Amino acid sequence: MSASPDESPTTRIVVVGSGWRFLSGISYYTCRLSNALAGRYEVGAILMRQLLPTRLYPGRSRVGQRLNDLDYADGVRVFDGIDWWAVPSLIRAVRFLRTFRPDVLVLQWWTGTVLHSYLMLCFVARLLGIKIVVEFHEVQDTGEAAHKWASLYCRKLIRPLLRRTDGIVVHSRFDRVALRQTYDLTGVPDEIALHGPFDHHVVPAPRAAASGRRRLLFFGTIRPYKGLEDLIEAFALLPDDYELTVVGETWEGWTLPGDLIAASPAASRITFVNRYVTDAEVDGFFAAADVVVLPYRRSSASGPLHIAMSHGLPVVVTAVGGLVEAAVEYTGAVFAPAASPSALASSIVSAFSEKAGRRHTDPSSWERSVAAYERLFMEIGVVPVPQDAVITASSNQTVPLFSPDLM
Repeated sequence: MSASPDESPTTRIVVVGSGWRFLSGISYYTCRLSNALAGRYEVGAILMRQLLPTRLYPGRSRVGQRLNDLDYADGVRVFDGIDWWAVPSLIRAVRFLRTFRPDVLVLQWWTGTVLHSYLMLCFVARLLGIKIVVEFHEVQDTGEAAHKWASLYCRKLIRPLLRRTDGIVVHSRFDRVALRQTYDLTGVPDEIALHGPFDHHVVPAPRAAASGRRRLLFFGTIRPYKGLEDLIEAFALLPDDYELTVVGETWEGWTLPGDLIAASPAASRITFVNRYVTDAEVDGFFAAADVVVLPYRRSSASGPLHIAMSHGLPVVVTAVGGLVEAAVEYTGAVFAPAASPSALASSIVSAFSEKAGRRHTDPSSWERSVAAYERLFMEIGVVPVPQDAVITASSNQTVPLFSPDLM
């Protein structure tokens, strides 16, 4: 982007993704990516605020509650945000985009509820000569894919967006193949950016004192593809000195794991925290665990996996989707086959004998993610300026919904 003579040139990026109101792993990812890019570029963020009518959201009881401690870094200008009914919030987001005038618009893709807003932002970006990059966290949300009309809506209307996309970012080779098998992306360059660490949860506190018990932790939303029911069955096969804590919010009416916990012969050794916990609580649950177990039946990426690695904990994770690529360099990882409780139980025993009792180093880094973005930017014709030329704003500025300068 050109600059006036008295200014240093700088490359500008606007990241669009989930806001804090409908808190999820993508909310944290959007923030961490924006903050990481801000060390190299001038960054703005447009947040999707009200994704859909609150009554339709699986975590409706907590919508709008402040559960996160993480926030955007100083220097990242934030527009919060766009509502699903569009008017007037989408109009103000367009004005924010026109004022900020980025070189690249980076759209986080994780749900079809944002598609109509993304199409409008994409249309405006093309008019302004802004390059468009879409980062896929998965091809389509599993809950949406299970509904015929939601799936059809996404598959049809995402195509105009992809036709106007200059570059694609995915988290793994698995995702690259799945995406290109689903959509015609001939001629569109892509880059693999491994998921960065979720080390914002780590606090400098000692681990909880050993109790003489072998402590397992399952963490994350409870959905059909998460495989928690396999873990409940596997846990019943383990000796009596094992304890399990399940921390997660039930989505999509998937109450089977809770029913299995209540009926399990090992129920007295299972603690079930059935809600979305605050950032302040997360560290306590991980500090009190010896091994984290993630028995997914399918997955492109996993926030809980990255929290576990940031804590240096051994993790038993199923060898599905992009999870192998995410954890293959992590010395604390033990891979298990999916949908096999007996094999999962054996892998848990192996994790304790081979991995427990020491801290493992997380190989992921946001610097690697930024480097992947830089390679893609170069390929689509956006040449970054030297690091010492980047202008950093003096303070974090959140633009309110009814900001006078956007009216």
